[in-house]
Amino acid sequence: MNSRTLPTLETERLKLRPYSEADIAELLPLIGTREVAATTLRIAHPYTDQDAKAFLALAQEPEKIWLAITLRSDGCQIGGIGLRCDSQHQHAELGYWLGAAYWGKGYATEAARGMLRYGFEDLHLHRVFASHFKQNLASGHILKKLGMRHEGCQREHLLKWDQFVDSELYGILRQEWEGKE
Repeated sequence: MNSRTLPTLETERLKLRPYSEADIAELLPLIGTREVAATTLRIAHPYTDQDAKAFLALAQEPEKIWLAITLRSDGCQIGGIGLRCDSQHQHAELGYWLGAAYWGKGYATEAARGMLRYGFEDLHLHRVFASHFKQNLASGHILKKLGMRHEGCQREHLLKWDQFVDSELYGILRQEWEGKE
């Protein structure tokens, strides 16, 4: 599970590929909007060049698989997706974000489906889980479309912009994924 060769995954409309320093210029205007930062725990606002460089360094950690979401048609970067793996427990946390201009087009669901397939088929994970801020209903819909089960609400579990927010937890087991495919 800790291989440093990051995959390139393709779906019908998307290519999920490793990030590089060359991505920073395209990354900043996508990830740097308040709308995107408001839906995620780990994205700062404002998002700076230094934040992007720190992210690229974190993406090199062995237990993390972070990929740029790009359109297959023209290579345009539209977001990011990743798995934070725990090999001891054979599970991973799924995380993703999209630039606001790309919301509501099914890209997050398509990218996440590709990552789940990779996690279960290539990494042989037993379980993948994800969470979202309670007010981010769109992310909850995405996780349900993936076949994930709602496992509970962690009340005021996270601190985002000086306010405690609820975190909704979802998960899917390998046998559930295999039965869905």
